[in-house]
Amino acid sequence: MTETLLEGLKAPQFSLLDEKGTTINLEDYAGKQYVILYFYPRDSTPGCTTEACDFRDLYPQFTDMNAVVLGVSTDSAKKHQNFINKNNLPFPLLVDEDAAVSKEYGVWKTKKMYGKEFEGIERSTFLISPTGEVVKEWRQVKVPGHVEDVKNTLDQLQKETT
Repeated sequence: MTETLLEGLKAPQFSLLDEKGTTINLEDYAGKQYVILYFYPRDSTPGCTTEACDFRDLYPQFTDMNAVVLGVSTDSAKKHQNFINKNNLPFPLLVDEDAAVSKEYGVWKTKKMYGKEFEGIERSTFLISPTGEVVKEWRQVKVPGHVEDVKNTLDQLQKETT
């Protein structure tokens, strides 16, 4: 399990099912697109809904910048489908029910809420280049302004490489 991914390292490969049962592999985007891979705790909770809707609202700008958005949580495909339908999300949500990919990315953490400890996803986002490198990571994400920061980072990165 990786505790911290350092920028410039290859992103851990994964193969997960989306809400429709389609297999999504990170390598499918190699050489083609940036991948915005965001991990979130639960479908239909206030912070997760706000974050997903922020990604939805900026999605056309991300696609214009040759990027795909992939959300990941341990929720089931059925919960993901309901969440997508309710919030009109234009991007896939990946099912990581056993938290294997969350652990690989180092976002599966011991958390505390109301004095109780439990294991869960620490809200995190990874920007992965078409070459498969993590070019930016955000850990312990606070939702307000986060998606705008991701967009600005991608925009700046593309200006530097053109």
